[in-house]
Formats: sequence, C-alpha cells, structure tokens
Amino acid sequence: MEVEKMDENEWKYHGEGNQSLVVSHCQRCVVLRFLKSPPNQNKASEEILHHLQNIVDFGKHVMKQFFGENYVHHGEIIQLPLDFVRQLCLKIQPERPESRCDKDMDTLSGYAMCLPNLTRLQTYRFVEHRPILCIEIKPKCGFIPFSSHVSQEIKHKVCRYCMHQHLKVANGKWKRPSKYCPLDLFSGNKQRMHFALKSLLQEAQNNLKIFKNGELIYGGKDDQDCVSDWNELACHLKPFFFPSNGLVSGPHCTRTIVKELIHVITMTLLSSTDACRAGDMKTVPISQGRSYCEASAFNKELVRNGKHKLESSGLPRDCLLYKTLQAQMLDMLDIEGLYPLYSRVEQYLEEFPEERSTLQIDGPYNEAFYEKLLDLSTEDDGTVAFALTKVQQYRIAMTAKDCSIMIALSPCLQDECSEQRPVVLTSKSRFTFSVSVLDLDLKPYESIPHQYKLDGKIVNYYLKNVQAKDDPVMSNLFKENEDCTLVLHKV
Repeated sequence: MEVEKMDENEWKYHGEGNQSLVVSHCQRCVVLRFLKSPPNQNKASEEILHHLQNIVDFGKHVMKQFFGENYVHHGEIIQLPLDFVRQLCLKIQPERPESRCDKDMDTLSGYAMCLPNLTRLQTYRFVEHRPILCIEIKPKCGFIPFSSHVSQEIKHKVCRYCMHQHLKVANGKWKRPSKYCPLDLFSGNKQRMHFALKSLLQEAQNNLKIFKNGELIYGGKDDQDCVSDWNELACHLKPFFFPSNGLVSGPHCTRTIVKELIHVITMTLLSSTDACRAGDMKTVPISQGRSYCEASAFNKELVRNGKHKLESSGLPRDCLLYKTLQAQMLDMLDIEGLYPLYSRVEQYLEEFPEERSTLQIDGPYNEAFYEKLLDLSTEDDGTVAFALTKVQQYRIAMTAKDCSIMIALSPCLQDECSEQRPVVLTSKSRFTFSVSVLDLDLKPYESIPHQYKLDGKIVNYYLKNVQAKDDPVMSNLFKENEDCTLVLHKV
C-alpha cells in the first residue's frame, strides 16, 4: 500500500488510547496507528521505531501463541512522508475528544503501524461490498482469584469487575453500575451469556461498541437512554436480521432484534476459526476457584428464587473466550502475591541497573521471551529469575484482561456458504463472520505498583460501602445454599 499517494482527506479519525492514535481509510480496509507524546516531550525517531517494533514483535511472537494465527493481527511498521503526517494530524484534530487533546500525535518520526481495520471482515474479501456489522466487546477478567495470597475473603467471592463498578460510580466515572459480570460471559452457559450481553447492551460504558460499515452506531457514552438507544439500534440492525420482514417499529420489534443480536454474538464467541488450541499447549492452570460471582445480578436472581447451583457449561477449548481466559489466568498469584516479587526484581535492578536489558523487561519480545512464560511453577525459590517470570506472566495476564474482541458480520447467501467459511444462522438471516483480538499491547512493567494500590482501593471501598449495606437476607440465602461437607476426624 502506497500511503503517501493517498490524499489525507481519505483518512478519518478512528479512535485512540493513552499511548496511540488510530486513523482509518474511508475506502480501504486498513488503519494507521501513530504513537502519542505529551506536549514538549518529543521522542527521537529511533525510540519511536523501537517502541513500535516491540508492539509488533509482542503480537507476533507472544500473543499469537496464546490466541492463534487468525485472531491476532500484529501489523507492520511503515514510514510516511512527514508532510502527509502533519496534514493528517491537522485534519483529524477537530474530531478528537477534548479529554484526549492533551497529547499530540507523533508528527516528527514518520513511523506508524499499518493494521487491518478490524471493524471490517478479515477472512473473505468477496463480501466487502456488502454491509458490515461489527461488535466490539471488552470482556474484562473472567475468573475469581484462586491464589492463597489473597488477604480479603471477599475477593474469593466477588469478581474484580463487579467490585470496581461501585468505585467508578462513586468517583463519577459512570452514572450507574452495570449488571454485566464477566464470569457470566465466560461461563459457556448460554443463558448466563445472554444475560451478560444484554447487561452490556443496557450499560455499554466502554465495554461494548457496535459499528456499521466502520461507523460507530452504539456505545461509548455514559448518558445513554437504553429504551431510545435500543430503538435506534434496532433501526440500524433490522436490515441485517429481518431483511424482508414486516416488523418495522414498536417495542416487540426492538426486543426481537436485540435478542437476535445477542444470539449471534453468543454463537460467534463459542465458535472456532483457528486451529490453534490453547488447551493443548498446557501453559495455563485450571482455576480451583468459583465459577460464579456472588455480586452477579444473574446469580442473585437465582438465589432469590431458591436456586444455588449455577450451571457452567464450560467453554469449547478452541474458542476465543477460552483462549482469552487461559491467558488471563497466568495471573496465578493475584496482585497481592505478585507485588513482593515485583519488589524483589526492583531491588535487584537498583543494585544492577545494567541487567534490565538482559532480563528483557523492555523487550525484545521474541521466542525466547515467550518460552520463559511457560514455567508455571508457583513455589518460590527466592531467586530473581522466579520473581521475574511471575512478573512477566502477570503482565501478559493483565493484557488479556484488558483486550477487546472484534466480531465482524456480513450477510451471506445460502449458496455462498461452505465448510471453509464460518457461518452463523439466525431465524431469518445467515452471516459469514470473523473474530479478532484488539488492544494487545503488553502492560507496562511500571504499572504494577499502581495496580497494587488500585486493588486495595477497590476492595476496601466495596467492603465499607457495598457489602456492609447489603441486604442481610441475601447473605443468609447464600449461606443456606452453600454446599456443606461433614468431615469425621479419628480420635
């Protein structure tokens, strides 16, 4: 692709994170990702290039091993004419949110990452002329900590996401807590998954977005009115799910279309489009903890109805959700068990700062880096090598906990479907689809102290302001429904 020959007006603002800014081409299925720098802090071109190369290598040599070839798109680094970059920066600046404008796009190095546009179908180009629907889900952490290092019992009962919701609302991040619980989505139980996805649609926050032909049509705002937004969303989705049906308006139509959407998302999340089977790699332990969260709205409703057994059908071992969960569970010690090991590494680096590159803390992220991640021992031998391995595994786990899953759908005629093309069916339509993973940058080594402090804030706020005010009847119901085991001791 000769980007320099394309007019900057053919590119548009696509979105951004804390570290980078992304623009997409109006006609072609590609995006450009530029690094950002704080004002008056310009990085050298070599440093920018090195940073981008680390991102590419990490996706190529590490995350592909966990998720599979078809799910991870690491992209490539390209160099652009500086005049093109400056003109592009000027064009997209008015489209950026005010909260993001404190950091400038790198316009001095000319380096960028060229990636596929994951709001478009990735597998079969023959449908590119047809309408494309894309659902972006940030599932978050799908398991309850099982580490013996956990100091507060509540962490063995309530998931991090559900606890964090209350702190975020208290801090003004969101107006209302979401009923979404990641453990419901990762359960593999379709009833729980449907409830989780419906909850995400009701309170999308920044965990769900829907695109139509690359344009954001739902999600990404806090003040949404669920009823009116669902009606508007249904208008967008009706041609996909009921192309020749008479349902055109009314709450029945909206509920039906949303139900069809949830069904499609569930089926694609449980499907496999990659031969890589994470379970065969034997790189991640199986959690001995709970398969449900006591704070889940779905779980609470069951308890109120006198039921205490949550069915967990289990995820197919080759689906993307299973692979995501396995990568997340590299966090075997929890941040409470991990932080002392981080401190051990820090102390070593204070004494031997020249060893930082040898330890590969900042890369290179190559095959050798990946091989060191496969040591799953949890018995601390007191060495720096053990501590560093657990720190690197934790960084991988945090990356998997914060990644996004992109599901692209395009209408598919019956005579076009074959065994080679993944297809999902609804009551009136069929779609060919692709599933990809986004936001796979390795979490910074330096962020571990922040994660340790944040974990304490989340748990303490929940214990003080939420659990203490919970309905005592609810607590009694949980106690009554706990499995009991009678242990006879020989005397």
